Amino acid sequence: MSEKIPRREFTKITAVAAAAVTTAVLTFKPFYILHAKPKADEEIIGHGSHRYKVHQTWGNLDSSKFPINNCHEMVQDSKGRLIMVGDEVKNNILIYDRSGKLTESWGHEFPGGHGLTLWNANGEEFLFICDPNIGKVFKTDLKGKILLTIEHPSKVGAYKEADAFKPTETAIGPDGTIYIADGYGSQWILRYTPKGEFIDKFGGPGDGDEQFSTAHGIAIDTRNKANPTLLITSRVHNAFKRFTLDGKYISTIFLPGAFVCRPVFDDDTLYAGVCWSRLRYLNQTPNSGFVTILDKNNKVISNPGGTKPEYRNGELQIMVQDKPIFMHCHDVCIDEDKNIYVCQWNAKKTYPVKLERVS
Repeated sequence: MSEKIPRREFTKITAVAAAAVTTAVLTFKPFYILHAKPKADEEIIGHGSHRYKVHQTWGNLDSSKFPINNCHEMVQDSKGRLIMVGDEVKNNILIYDRSGKLTESWGHEFPGGHGLTLWNANGEEFLFICDPNIGKVFKTDLKGKILLTIEHPSKVGAYKEADAFKPTETAIGPDGTIYIADGYGSQWILRYTPKGEFIDKFGGPGDGDEQFSTAHGIAIDTRNKANPTLLITSRVHNAFKRFTLDGKYISTIFLPGAFVCRPVFDDDTLYAGVCWSRLRYLNQTPNSGFVTILDKNNKVISNPGGTKPEYRNGELQIMVQDKPIFMHCHDVCIDEDKNIYVCQWNAKKTYPVKLERVS
């Protein structure tokens, strides 16, 4: 199944983005992105101290044996294996080594396999898989054995039966609390105990600071060791929103032009795939993905495949795709050498792409 595109993502235009792009749009080419094809390997992309060589064929496999529809997300386990989830039930999970060799595959139960979170519980590792198509979240071991299933929140009184529940992502708190982002459903963030018992919910749909429009991703930000927080995607708002671990709104990181997916942390750096950028008529533009990278102060420092980040009077200007390297970047995974592995949605069944760090 393909990535769900909420109707609001085709119609909602934020006033801030409109103001930022008034002059910038005229300098871009609004039609080539719609029709361009990805270029060949070896191109260098990115900016400043974060530049990368593109290896588009890194993850290619025999599609007759290991087919894919969409490469949704990827994580790395403690052994350095790169674990990818997709929505092809012949092999929902593909596990690579860093050379791009397939080492294992499994999974036939997740027709909308979408969110993938790795949880290291005192040396024992587990996966959390979100499937918005069937409206369930699964906890598994690294071999695919299902250990816990979280179903529609109406079963615990958190939703009405008619409310949509289409979970897109999970995050696991320091105490094992399970956070579920209902990004394609009702826009709530739901909290559960490690045993899957419902605690509460926060957020919901809307344009308030504490609300979401496509709460697509969620992660625990531990860069401040003494004060971990939640960073949650609000994709239509082109933003990440920060909350306390018990769901109190703190602040927003506005990323004008970038329809970001989940936040991914590596040391003090924040990475994210950008599924679309704004260009034509300020709306999301097809095939306009790139990767965005933020420093420890949450300032954008590089946009591999996108325009160079620019700040004017401290305000980030609109960011769009610059080179047709990617189509819809859905997730990134960072290895020990700071290389980036990019998963794409709706990209003509493209396997993961490697970006080799060169500076």
